[in-house]
Amino acid sequence: MADDRTPTVEEYMTRDVATVSPDDTVREIAERITESEDHSGFPVCDGRHVEGFISAHDLLLENDAEPVFKIMATDLLVAHPEMEIDDAARVILRSGLRRLPVVDDAGNLVGIISNADVIRSQIERATPGKVDKLLRTLEHIHGVDAHEERREIELAALTPTQGTVYADELEGRRYELERGLAEPLVVVQTPDSLLLADGHHRSKAAKQLDIARMDAYVIVIEEPVELGMAETARQEELSDIEDIDAVDYAHHPLVETTERLQDRG
Repeated sequence: MADDRTPTVEEYMTRDVATVSPDDTVREIAERITESEDHSGFPVCDGRHVEGFISAHDLLLENDAEPVFKIMATDLLVAHPEMEIDDAARVILRSGLRRLPVVDDAGNLVGIISNADVIRSQIERATPGKVDKLLRTLEHIHGVDAHEERREIELAALTPTQGTVYADELEGRRYELERGLAEPLVVVQTPDSLLLADGHHRSKAAKQLDIARMDAYVIVIEEPVELGMAETARQEELSDIEDIDAVDYAHHPLVETTERLQDRG
């Protein structure tokens, strides 16, 4: 049965969160923000317990030696890991915040959810329901039994079924991979092949970053079967992730449409 539940914050949050101590000074925090490309503020934690949040704006006009606990925001919005991602999206949208600390029932920090994570959850969602739909389709079309597994896959073992990807979207997938945010691949395994059904941008980006293994939903078909995607791979002479071409002279079709609309404006 397809799983059409709404994903939770836990599935999209970043678990490795940079934090600061209540006793850190304004100067120390300012230096960390200046040296970082990704942070404009930090959760303030005593051990793992969240005490507040400090942003670059909070540091303005403060004495360099002032401890953070005196100026940090303490009345802050937080998310729970079991909160639905759509509810977190509403909180982020309505509050104007860029990110929410994620805390457990004891108030301990377990992650952080950002507006970028929320967007990613909406535009590229390899949900169990989506995988189940593909599994049932394969069973129906080919008259076979299949089951799903969740495991890591060696990229070198995959046969792609799509010959091109968009260079601009590839950059987005690289950004996600570098921050540990990539969605699982969707793979179809038969007795003689391991076919990449979904995730060509992610796998190509991973190859460029020398990532050898990726998390994947694997649809396993244990009997020999001739799949259409396998025939596509043969016709396009695709046998390795390296065979996927990054198209750098065109954007995603929706981007091109937007540009045409701008040109007509």
